[in-house]
Amino acid sequence: MFLKTKQDGSLVEVINLAPLVDPFVRHLEGRLHAGEELQEPEQFAKAELLFPSGEPLPRCWMDPAYPHG
Repeated sequence: MFLKTKQDGSLVEVINLAPLVDPFVRHLEGRLHAGEELQEPEQFAKAELLFPSGEPLPRCWMDPAYPHG
């Protein structure tokens, strides 16, 4: 799955989807897609990522208290 950064719109390939949908996890492992060479995995804060369409990630993926918070 691909997301993009809020900072500059760079595409990030999410390596493992489980942390993405877990509201208790604040960071996930991904790879920037820039240039022709495969980039090394790095940590990305979920709060700094969006869907490629520009939509924010669902609150249920971000907030452990959802829907009670």
